[in-house]
Amino acid sequence: MKYYVMVFLSVMFLAIPVMADTPENSRPKFDPERFEASLEQFITTKAGLTPQEAGRFFPIYREMQSKIRMYFNEMKRLHHTDIKDNVMSEKAIRRIDVIDIEIKRIQQKYHNSFLKILPAGKVLEILKAEEKFHRQAFKEAFAPKN
Repeated sequence: MKYYVMVFLSVMFLAIPVMADTPENSRPKFDPERFEASLEQFITTKAGLTPQEAGRFFPIYREMQSKIRMYFNEMKRLHHTDIKDNVMSEKAIRRIDVIDIEIKRIQQKYHNSFLKILPAGKVLEILKAEEKFHRQAFKEAFAPKN
């Protein structure tokens, strides 16, 4: 009888991680292509972009995002700096400040490019839509799983 109880418990302990990993219990893996397509569709709809406007806008937008992403990746690495090392922490803080400013310069440069191909009202709608999309995506990513 003891043997059967031990086997049953062993099987249960082995099954728990497997059950916890079922699709019903886990979040889907992040798909960057799907995220980008959803973002572009959201921006297109919210800003009322025509297919021609979207065709001119999104290649430039993707270029901007690619440049900014490199800086975000560097910032992500800097956030792993050992906080007990004050010298390295200070260097990380100063570098993060420089990166923040560089990201703003990139955005400003590309916003000026956007204004050359789209009316200012649509550019503002795009910026608002992008912010709203990211807020919604963040809420969904961290919403409690039912």
